Amino acid sequence: MATKNPVNWMLSEAIDSLARAERLHRQFFSLQSAAGAREPSWEPPIDVIETDRELLILVALPGVDLDQVKAVIENGTLVVSGHRVLPVELRNARIHRLELPQGRFERRIVLPTGRYAVSRFAVNGCLALRLAKSA
Repeated sequence: MATKNPVNWMLSEAIDSLARAERLHRQFFSLQSAAGAREPSWEPPIDVIETDRELLILVALPGVDLDQVKAVIENGTLVVSGHRVLPVELRNARIHRLELPQGRFERRIVLPTGRYAVSRFAVNGCLALRLAKSA
């Protein structure tokens, strides 16, 4: 049985805790403006992968109707936005734990300079955006 180096294990745990705290801070402690405002309440996590031919962006949105997610490029920034709402069946339920953020979300991703042909698809609870580079 292999033993773990305690220093590496403790460092790994500390980094994981900091990342978790940062995600929670972004999701739950962002300031909200007056009621009815269009301010996002949380940011979904993303992966951005680039090859010579394309950018692949995965936006983690489990439980969100991906047909209702808006993705547009504005001044060189990809803006992904939408809403996650509590399912109607659960609105009167006793909630023991609610970790998935609810409400309006928005994620802004600055893109490398260029022109892109955009396609989208769903994969394992993520919205996948393929931005093929144009000449």
